[in-house]
Amino acid sequence: MRLAIIGGGAAGMMASVFAAGKGITVDLYEQNEKLGKKLYITGKGRCNLTNACDMEDLLGSVKSNAKFLYSAFYGFTNQDTMNFFEKKGLRLKVERGNRVFPLSDRSADVLDTLKRAMREAGVRVHLNSRVMRLCKEGEVFCLQMEDGSVHKADRVFVSTGGISYESTGSTGDGYRFARELGLEVTDLYPSLVPFNMKEDFIKELQGLALKNVSVKIMDGKKLLWEDFGELLFTHFGVSGPVVLTASSICGKKLQKKELKLVLDLKPALSEEQLDARILREFDCGKNKKFGNVASAFFPSKLTPVMIRLSGISPEKRVNEITREERQRFLRNMKELELTIEGLRGYNEAVITKGGVSVKEIDPATMESKKVPGLCFIGEVLDLDALTGGFNLQIAWSTAVAAAEHVKRT
Repeated sequence: MRLAIIGGGAAGMMASVFAAGKGITVDLYEQNEKLGKKLYITGKGRCNLTNACDMEDLLGSVKSNAKFLYSAFYGFTNQDTMNFFEKKGLRLKVERGNRVFPLSDRSADVLDTLKRAMREAGVRVHLNSRVMRLCKEGEVFCLQMEDGSVHKADRVFVSTGGISYESTGSTGDGYRFARELGLEVTDLYPSLVPFNMKEDFIKELQGLALKNVSVKIMDGKKLLWEDFGELLFTHFGVSGPVVLTASSICGKKLQKKELKLVLDLKPALSEEQLDARILREFDCGKNKKFGNVASAFFPSKLTPVMIRLSGISPEKRVNEITREERQRFLRNMKELELTIEGLRGYNEAVITKGGVSVKEIDPATMESKKVPGLCFIGEVLDLDALTGGFNLQIAWSTAVAAAEHVKRT
């Protein structure tokens, strides 16, 4: 039997290792000049390769079609992932949030481990080899290559990824293959991606990181999402871990309408406690100008913006500030309302939300219900999760599920 794997990213490489041998010839086709380009940059070059949480949290971190992954996740767990890499000689460590990294903090070491395993298994790698069309003639699959040649296979795994980070080779070919073969592809959105914001003053805050803020996403009066963590202001809007997570939950809504992002800059204090603190600061500096006293509450970049939003002149003496003005100053700290215009583009998105519909895929084997012998694995499927190693675990688990099925057939 000959298996062709289209795409040499995380899922494709892992599937090739497990499928090779036992009489199966594995050919992996990668359009780039090297394997694993996206894997190399994941985790800011450190490669957060899985998450060491329990299975309930693992499934709970999947935001699209988590039930579909039940069989794959239990068939190849996050612990199995760690065992695989450690047995291949890669030392690992677990950091905050159960994130698992190579001990060296080098994604290149994860790639080297996979490539070494592929060589040992006898996988035949074809670099600079883009598949332009995939079709099936009888029982045989035909891969029409960019150079005009045609390669044939008995089974095919499509592991082409999504369309995020196009510079790494994410061209969306897998979606096209699926549609041409009669499979449904759901709507696509960038996910785990920063927000574009409407307010002009955002540019003044570029580079400012707020480490302990509470963030709400509101659709009118309806709360869509709430979390606590780190937020980073950029020249276009906001980013940071808490924002990337929010994009996974609210991205679809943002395709249709603007939403509100509400920041609590002082989440450790109730309104009463914050008001008491403001009064203390005002009392200590009652003869000072408001602009000087306000700086006690914020980082230097944020101070002039918050003064403007308060509507209080920075030259006004603190002892002249009215109760109404003080309350408005307080509310801006507890409920700083910003407008989300939309998501940044795919080239800044960690993953693509949407993909080949899992309704048409066998969850135990990743095989198409319409086209026998054709499997889809990894990000090309309509599966996505939060940051923290969960999306790579989807890649590993779906890859192994498909590979183990090929061994049995």
